[in-house]
Formats: sequence, C-alpha cells, structure tokens
Amino acid sequence: MENKAALKLIDKILNDLDRTGINTDTLVSDIKELRTYALEEQIPLVVKVLRLAYEHIEEHGTFLIPMLVDEEDEDVENDVENEPVESLKYLIALIKNLNNKINISDLKEYRDLLNQY
Repeated sequence: MENKAALKLIDKILNDLDRTGINTDTLVSDIKELRTYALEEQIPLVVKVLRLAYEHIEEHGTFLIPMLVDEEDEDVENDVENEPVESLKYLIALIKNLNNKINISDLKEYRDLLNQY
C-alpha cells in the first residue's frame, strides 16, 4: 500500500497482535479501517481479504486459518497456541508490499482459505 496512514495502521495492528494477541474489539475496527484505505487505493484483492478476515474473526473470536507453509517447510511443527496470531500477522504484513508477486500469491491463497472455511 502507498498511503502513509495505512502503513502506520498496519504497524499498529502488528504491534497490537504482538502485545495483546487477537483482541477482537480493537482488531476488527482496525482491520475495517485498513480496508477503507484499500478501497481508496482500489486494490480489490486486499479489500476482499480484509473483509473476509474481519468477518472470520467476528464469527469465531480468533483467526483459524493456518499459517501458510512452503512445501519444503511442511516438516516444521507450528506452535499451535501462537498460530492464529502468527498467521494473522503474516496476512497483515503481506499488505505492506503489494509489488511483491509472492505477497499477492499468498494473499490469494488466504482469500481462498477464508472463502472455504
């Protein structure tokens, strides 16, 4: 994303996730606010992923989409307790650099996983 306020908000969300984990009250409103920046910048994939993410968090009280794992890293066991936070942090961090093709690919994968859930 290009908007400085959006980038600041991404950093705030990531810091909040580190400090308090998935606190649905502030997290959902912050994700909704971040979505408005994506709407302004006309980035449909990000708009969709953020909507699906906050709806998922509202419905389940957490983020149940597993962390994306490269095929070569599949042997690595994830810490189940931290997985929702880490997975959500990764999803939010992807939005910072949309010029990276891998980030776009991973956002599409998150979109598909959220749609299937």
